[in-house]
Amino acid sequence: MIRKNLSLSLILLLLLLLPSAVSAAQFHISHNDPIAPVILGVTGILFVALIGRFSARKLGFPSVIGELIMGIAVGNLAFYLQFDLITVLREGPAIFSTIEYMLKGENLELACLNAVGAEGTWRILHILRGEHGGEILQVAHTVDVFSRYGIIFLLFLVGIETSVDEMRKVGPDSSRVAVIGVLLPFLFGMLASSMLIEDADLNTSMFLGATLAATSVGITAMVLQEMKMEKTEIAHIILGAAVIDDVLGLLMLAIVSGIVITGSIDLIHISLTVITATIFLVATIIIGPYIIRLFVRMFCRLDIVEAKMFVSYLFVMLMAWMANLSGLATIVGAFAAGLILQDAYFESWDNDRKCPVTIKDLIMPLEVILVPIFFVLMGLQVKLETFLQQDVMLLAAGLLVAAVAGKLLSGFGALSVKNHFAIGIGMMPRGEVGLIFAAIGKSLGVLNDALFSAVVLMVIVTTLLAPPLFKDCLKRCQ
Repeated sequence: MIRKNLSLSLILLLLLLLPSAVSAAQFHISHNDPIAPVILGVTGILFVALIGRFSARKLGFPSVIGELIMGIAVGNLAFYLQFDLITVLREGPAIFSTIEYMLKGENLELACLNAVGAEGTWRILHILRGEHGGEILQVAHTVDVFSRYGIIFLLFLVGIETSVDEMRKVGPDSSRVAVIGVLLPFLFGMLASSMLIEDADLNTSMFLGATLAATSVGITAMVLQEMKMEKTEIAHIILGAAVIDDVLGLLMLAIVSGIVITGSIDLIHISLTVITATIFLVATIIIGPYIIRLFVRMFCRLDIVEAKMFVSYLFVMLMAWMANLSGLATIVGAFAAGLILQDAYFESWDNDRKCPVTIKDLIMPLEVILVPIFFVLMGLQVKLETFLQQDVMLLAAGLLVAAVAGKLLSGFGALSVKNHFAIGIGMMPRGEVGLIFAAIGKSLGVLNDALFSAVVLMVIVTTLLAPPLFKDCLKRCQ
C-alpha cells in the first residue's frame, strides 16, 4: 500500500512539474530574478539524473548507467522536439569555443561555424540570436561548471578511499595486472582507431587508446561486497591493481593531453610531462601535510565540522589549480589531494570536540549533487543520429573488442591465482573514469560527436557486461 501511494505521489509530482519543465526549457517565462532560469535548468538536469539513478538501481544496474542513458534519451528526444536549451547543451564545449572565437574578434556566424561545424550552425545561431539566447547560454555555462566541480569532487573521494600505504604494499601481481591493463588497451585502441578511421589523426588515436585504458573499479568492488569476497586474494589483486591503474591512467592522460596541446610528439616534452607529474605527486605527498596542518591551525577557532569542510574544500581546489598550473589535468590534483587528506589530521584538534563525521561524509553531499549533472550532460551530448553511420558503428564495435580484450589479457599478469579471467573481467568496466577521459578529449577538440558517441557506447556496454560476467567467474572459483 505504501509503495502504491509512493508511486502515485511520484506520478502526480511528474505531472505537476512537466508544464513548468517545458516552459523553463523553452524560456518563455518572465523572471524578476535573472538567476531563476539557471535554478530551473540545473534542477531539471538533476531531476532527470534522479529518475535515471532510481531506475538503474531498481533494475540492478550501476547508477552511472541510469544517469547516462536518461541523458541520452532526454537529449535526443528534446532535440527532435526543438527544445532550445537541450540543443545548446548537446553541443557541449563547442558552444564555449564559439564565445572564445567571438572574444577574439570573429563575428558570430564565423565563430559558430568554426566551433560547431556547418551542420548545426544555423540552428544554434537562431537560438543565440533569439530573445532568450543569453539566458540559455547562462544555464549552459552553469551546468558545465557544476559538472566540472562534480568530477573534481569525485576524483577527490577516489583519492580518499586510496591509501598511500596500500599503494606501497600492493604486490607484484597487482602491479603486473595494472601495467598490462593500461598498456594493452591503449595499444589495441590505437590500432583499432587507425584501422577503422579513415585518415586517422595520431592525436585522436592516442586519446581513444587512453580512454580504453581507464578502469572504474567501484563497480567491481560493489560485486565483491555483494558476494562477500572483498577479503579474498582475487579482490586484493584487483583492488591493488586499480590503485596503480588510476595513477598510470592519469599519467597517460597528462602525457596525451600534452601532446595534443603542443601538437607534436616530442620525447623531451613527454619526459618533462612524466617528470612534472611525478614531482607533483611526490611534492603533494611530502609538502601537502604541512599545508593541511597550516590550514588546520588557521581554522582552529571554528567548529570542527566547519573546519573539516573548509580545509577539505580549500585543499582540493588548491591542488586542482596547482595541477593545472603544472600542465596536468585538474582531476590529477584532486586525486592527489584525496591521497593525503585524512581525518587523522584533526584527531588532535580538541579531545572535547570529537567530530561526528568524516571528511568523506562532508564532501559526499557535494559529489552526490554535482556528479550526476556530469553524467547526464555526457548523455545529452551523445547524438544517436551518428549511429546511423556504418563507420561509427564499426568503430564502436572495434573499440569494444579492444577494450574487452585488453583488460581480459591483463588478468594473466596475476601469476599467483588460476582464475585469470575473473581478474580481467574485474578490470573491464570503464564507468565514470572512461567518461571523464572522453569528456576531456571532446573539450580539447580531439573527439568529434561521432567518436564521442562511439566511446560512450563502449563505456555503457563494458559497464553493463562486467557485473554479471564477474559474478559468474567468482561463483566458479568458489
